[in-house]
Amino acid sequence: MEALSNVRVLDFTHYVAGPYCTKLLADYGADVLKVERPGAGDTARRLGPFPGDDPHPEKSGIFLHLNTNKRSVTLNLKTREGASIARRLAESVDVVVESFRPGVMERLGLGYEALAESNPRLVMASISNFGQDGPYRDWRGSDAIFYAMGGEMYSTGLDDREPLKMADDVVLYQAGAVGAVASMGALFAARRSGEAQHVDVSIFETQAGSIDRRMSTLISYQYTGETSGRRPMENTGGYPQGVFPCKDGYVEITGGGIYFPRSVKMLGEPDLLADERWHAPGAQQDPDLKAEFEEFFYPWVLSRTKREVWTAAQAARVLSAPINTMEDLHADPVFADRGVFADAEHPSAGRLRYPGRPFLMERTPWTIREPAPLLGQHTLEMLAELGYTAADAAALKAKGVV
Repeated sequence: MEALSNVRVLDFTHYVAGPYCTKLLADYGADVLKVERPGAGDTARRLGPFPGDDPHPEKSGIFLHLNTNKRSVTLNLKTREGASIARRLAESVDVVVESFRPGVMERLGLGYEALAESNPRLVMASISNFGQDGPYRDWRGSDAIFYAMGGEMYSTGLDDREPLKMADDVVLYQAGAVGAVASMGALFAARRSGEAQHVDVSIFETQAGSIDRRMSTLISYQYTGETSGRRPMENTGGYPQGVFPCKDGYVEITGGGIYFPRSVKMLGEPDLLADERWHAPGAQQDPDLKAEFEEFFYPWVLSRTKREVWTAAQAARVLSAPINTMEDLHADPVFADRGVFADAEHPSAGRLRYPGRPFLMERTPWTIREPAPLLGQHTLEMLAELGYTAADAAALKAKGVV
């Protein structure tokens, strides 16, 4: 039995942060009913990549990944009937998760107060840009905006250039993970106390308290009043240390300083490096010695593949790693054996390999029970559960409610 098999979730989220929150719940057993707009669905359905580079609302890679193990129903929440059906659904769930702008759910008659009135043990999690109140609450944002405003972006990048952010949607995924943890914590409290609770997740605030250097530098600022800056690219920790090109890509090696003797062993203990001058105090900070070392080291590393360099480094106990491409990760037999990836058959996109579980639990295994749903795939099933007949469903569809 999955860990969250006794949890029911009503999902009003879209794009990345909210869907990742509910995906984590669904993938560990929760029954997640995803509400989408009729005819359009989640905005992520229009985002690539698409298998075979064929844009199609049922083949979006990001949607397929973020919505495994969910059911999809279509509801026009701007209609009286659609909002009424949503309220009925909320009466029988444990958790509601929404990612609209603050105030939208209230205008639809689906705000926390309204839903908790008929479901007194309901947990409602609202994931928004800057939280449910405060002067920033109605501002729009993006992954780059949150990363910048959350602090520490200015310390990322080259020292003489503009700041840079980490790639893709790292902020939104972290906000989704925080939302899932917060929702579960509130659910445990609700089941113990019998009281409803509203969880307010500000994407911006997940960055201000992020483990990406922010927490430690915020604490440091309290003591010193100093802010961190971008570090220059030149290495001051000795050699070899950093990212280096090789025959088929790049490797990362941390073998300088006190670990230099291990690097000598990795390189086959050549006569050149047997001289005591390489091991004298200050040798690791001597630019002339570093330049002489690199004249020997670069031909060695460039003549070897990532795997060959890594194998030699491991044998000498030098901290190292290949700079893997997505292809490398996909083909790695160790990751495959660990279940880092999972295959699933989708009716439109076909058989694809998905990123797997973020963690393992001994007695409640993670699994892709169902691929991401087709738009509105479970609408008739949901209406039947609420007592609507086939004729009722047809009438609601004709009116654009579902």
